[in-house]
Amino acid sequence: METMKTAKFRIGQVVRHRLYPFRGIVFDVDPTFDNTDEWWESIPEDARPNKDQPFYHLLAENAESEYIAYVSEQNLETDDSGEPVRHPQVEELFDETMDGDYVVKDVEIH
Repeated sequence: METMKTAKFRIGQVVRHRLYPFRGIVFDVDPTFDNTDEWWESIPEDARPNKDQPFYHLLAENAESEYIAYVSEQNLETDDSGEPVRHPQVEELFDETMDGDYVVKDVEIH
């Protein structure tokens, strides 16, 4: 029987990568790896994460740019810097609360 792992991070949470200098807001979570084998194989073998763990879609940023990242749970940690995330899509998806957290916007479906 396959057991489902509980995601450590939640949608709207600001996280940062353990190894690389980028951070972002979680906007979606896959319970296990759900990307292409080509993408997975492009990761250096010694740094390649296990596929059997949650993977997170991030509105990510580093010093130079903003982008979408797909990161394994083992490579993320909470970002407690309190700095706002500058990704241009943040305002489309989230409202920022008084304490610097992000909550998913109420979106009308037509």
